[in-house]
Amino acid sequence: MKERVLKVRRLGRFSYSEGLSLQKKLEAKAIEKRKEDYLLLLEHPHTFTLGRRAKDEGILATKELLESLNVEVFETNRGGKVTYHGVGQIVGYPVISLSPDRKDVHKYVRDLEEVLIRTLSGFDIDSFRIEGLTGVHTNDGKIAAIGVHIKRWVTTHGFALNVNTDLDYYKWIIACEGEPVTSMEKILGNEISLAEVEDGLIRNFSDVFGIKEIEQKISRKKATV
Repeated sequence: MKERVLKVRRLGRFSYSEGLSLQKKLEAKAIEKRKEDYLLLLEHPHTFTLGRRAKDEGILATKELLESLNVEVFETNRGGKVTYHGVGQIVGYPVISLSPDRKDVHKYVRDLEEVLIRTLSGFDIDSFRIEGLTGVHTNDGKIAAIGVHIKRWVTTHGFALNVNTDLDYYKWIIACEGEPVTSMEKILGNEISLAEVEDGLIRNFSDVFGIKEIEQKISRKKATV
């Protein structure tokens, strides 16, 4: 049996709408062929997203304030409530087929948490799961959010890890279950290289999901798949 290949695309700054469009394109390809697994790593401009369990009151800012903060708002089909994406945060969108041997949604989410926990450990940050909640936490607050969508056992959406994130934007939403939030920069006291964190995420994603072959492309201006 041929080894699965993880096609990693390091996209840099990428609008949320462009990210959705690219995921849909790759999702259709994965459903049709079941041969290629993708991991998209990128930053979004300031964005609030509402998951399937979100309510409008989860965003505390007025329309006028959102405009002054240059924040876009999107309703999505991922799980979860309201979350923030922005500069200094690494967003990961795995577009992978869980069929035939990983058809377990809860295990998939736990595996994403494991990727993040291992990556943070590589920077000497202790992180953990909390029973009944999704995402990755530290003693200083939640550091990574997870919200996924699965169609015909192909995944979209994914995780958001606060690296050098401006945490002030969280003041304008009730994030997930209302937990306090933190970032790698806040915990360690210095700015962190996004490229180094991406390296750790790729390595740990490959290990946790058992994908040995990795193909990488860095495309900071226009995504090529």
